[in-house]
Amino acid sequence: MSINSALLAGVSGLIANSSALAAISDNIANTNTTAYKRTQINFANVVTSQVVKGRYSAGGVEAITRNFIGNQGLIQPAASDTDLAIAGNGFFVVTDKGANVTTQDPRFFTRSGSFSVDADGYLVNDSGYYLQGWPADATGTIVTDPSDLSQMNSINIRDLGAQVLQTSEVLINGNLDKRGITGSVGDATYAGGTVASMADYADNPATGTRPDFTFQMNIIDSGGGSRRVAMSFLKDSSAANSWHAEIYAVPASDVAGATRPGQIAQGLMTFQADGSFDEANSTLFGVTAGIGNPPNIALAASSAGAGLRWASGLGINASSIDLDITKFTQFSATSAVASINPDGAPLGNVSGVEVTEDGNVTAIFDNNLVRLVAQIGLATFANPDGLSAVGGNAYSQSTRSGEYSVKAPQLGGAGSIQSSSLEASTVDLSAEFTGLITTQRAYSASSKIITTADQMLEELINIKR
Repeated sequence: MSINSALLAGVSGLIANSSALAAISDNIANTNTTAYKRTQINFANVVTSQVVKGRYSAGGVEAITRNFIGNQGLIQPAASDTDLAIAGNGFFVVTDKGANVTTQDPRFFTRSGSFSVDADGYLVNDSGYYLQGWPADATGTIVTDPSDLSQMNSINIRDLGAQVLQTSEVLINGNLDKRGITGSVGDATYAGGTVASMADYADNPATGTRPDFTFQMNIIDSGGGSRRVAMSFLKDSSAANSWHAEIYAVPASDVAGATRPGQIAQGLMTFQADGSFDEANSTLFGVTAGIGNPPNIALAASSAGAGLRWASGLGINASSIDLDITKFTQFSATSAVASINPDGAPLGNVSGVEVTEDGNVTAIFDNNLVRLVAQIGLATFANPDGLSAVGGNAYSQSTRSGEYSVKAPQLGGAGSIQSSSLEASTVDLSAEFTGLITTQRAYSASSKIITTADQMLEELINIKR
């Protein structure tokens, strides 16, 4: 009966517009939700077969939910270094637990990057989801797998413990005064450093030769301790561009097995006529170093054996330090050291975290040491709008979304990571309020269908009277 179909069409209109109101309500409520993706209700007519000629049966309307999960939201600056946004395609891979993640634990996908460090050191967002990434091994190597989420783990930046970087390179920039020092004792009693050396003078001024110029530098040993090493120079009176040079420990007791007190190396440093360092003819380390190859300080580990070594009482590993002295010059100006740049770092603890555009997560220590922790992987889908919502602004894979592919940011169509940024909601309030008005009117119109059909039925019933 056509009146009954009109009633049902009116009811379907009420139901469909109620769904539209619910979707608009969700959108408006989540205007300020990080990376929220708006939902829209589209309407489609329902067609029924017209079995009786000259009569029309209304089919009504049905509500079809459409998710705009793949839409990019505006990226806005944020205060925290661990607030992350994705510029382009992809989703963060997350799970609902930090420690002891197994292959049976579900993984979810989100663009909500409001991560912070929890009490256990894990990166977790406001919804309680833990960020997953490929961990770096002890050498800083990362192995990625685009199809196996079990290779990823919750990123933790606190379980690194304290870190020490043993000095392996020192770059020195300085000048030696070509004029020497007026009134210096000279090198008459120096005898190549085998007797009355500058190392002797440092240990006991009464027994050694006073240098023309000395400076000290700090190096970090394997235990994080700071060791003092000195370099002393004495102008060679027999050669205009040659200097006697020694390297020794301060105090001398730090080094055992040395020919002179604490002495590590001794020889000549020579210069060209233009004042530049003549590495090819310098013998500070016993042999010609060779152009472009920094000389090396080598000290064996603490032991009681023979040979040049750290004193056994220090209990530290061997040291091998490239000493780049190629920036030394010899000009007629006061001897001075412009800069000493060692690469070592004493004991330090994690003080911050940094995330690069390609997803590398590095821990920053308070001794300026930086360690690679993990790399964030981004999951991409053939149809991101087909993902299933699971709450907390996260999604799970579905048959409509297709299979995931996890890759490093900026590779294979995946977007880049923007640190200190958050993706805004894709909700447009003006559009939602306009939809609210039209939905309200459509709902009222559908109710009028029911009212009118009811009046017609009442007239039909009154015919009997």
